[in-house]
Amino acid sequence: MAKVNGHKKRSLVVEDEPTIARMCLRALGAEGFEVDIAVDGKAAQARLGGNGESYDLCLLDIRTPGMNGIELYHYLKEIGSEMTDRVIFTTGDTINDEIKTFLDETSRPFLPKPFTLDELRSAIKEAMALSSL
Repeated sequence: MAKVNGHKKRSLVVEDEPTIARMCLRALGAEGFEVDIAVDGKAAQARLGGNGESYDLCLLDIRTPGMNGIELYHYLKEIGSEMTDRVIFTTGDTINDEIKTFLDETSRPFLPKPFTLDELRSAIKEAMALSSL
């Protein structure tokens, strides 16, 4: 298992579609990550704890029930979490102007759904390079 600063790389996948969550689990596992899955932003928030620093990478679906990915991202910014620099967004809704604007403002990698395993691997490598993992 690969390590960052002496600890195993950890990833959080926030995804309510089981098939996509499994694909993310496989791809991240192949990159040496230990992976946790949350079905929505509230479940992710509980896993992140108070400072949001417990994961090296987060794949974050913008459209999840309850707390969505945009709300979770704003929460992470609000608490000053460096986790915001380690997010890859996924979404099936790239037509919505609000989402387009949000993605442009964050300057984070994103994957339009449906995506392939190769596209996911490329996004993981891009995010790792951006955050110096």
